[in-house]
Amino acid sequence: PEIPDAEYDRLMNELRELETQYPELICADSPTQRVGAVPLNIFEQVKHESPMLSLDNVFDEKVNLAFHQRLHNRLNVTEELAFCCEPKLDGVAVSLLYEKGELVRAATRGDGSIGENITANVRTIRTIPLRLRGDDIPQQIEIRGEVFMPLIGFAQFNEAARHKAEKFFPIHVMQPQDRYASLIHALRLNGH
Repeated sequence: PEIPDAEYDRLMNELRELETQYPELICADSPTQRVGAVPLNIFEQVKHESPMLSLDNVFDEKVNLAFHQRLHNRLNVTEELAFCCEPKLDGVAVSLLYEKGELVRAATRGDGSIGENITANVRTIRTIPLRLRGDDIPQQIEIRGEVFMPLIGFAQFNEAARHKAEKFFPIHVMQPQDRYASLIHALRLNGH
């Protein structure tokens, strides 16, 4: 990687602060003005029912407290709010659409409004259910999350690809989210 993820996140946060302080300097091509990537032409484009937004990183308690206060103000509540905090995983944001419990569409975040239909590729990921089980499954439900692969799994994928003389991805030159984006966009995932 050119720079570690933590350094990239720190620089992105610094850019956001500068753009907040000097809004007249915001450029249309600033990385802060894009949520995801422009959809590729090789996949069918999918319009998201509601935008797929990106999560912000929190680097210190002051930022966290400011977020907490903004939520209280926006919701106009005085009681305590409960939060569930989880580590941020570097992967590819996806939307899974289930109808009558069946997976009918998987899409990338894309630019936040328009993503790519990656249903065929997502169906090969063994940990994503093709059918939801249970008694109270809604007629339609959209589940959003992150598709990721541990580094060891990525290395195993590459090793299998090398043995089959297929395309593999150079781990040492790619950021984790780039590795996963490459995999999810691969037209054949070989069951991984």
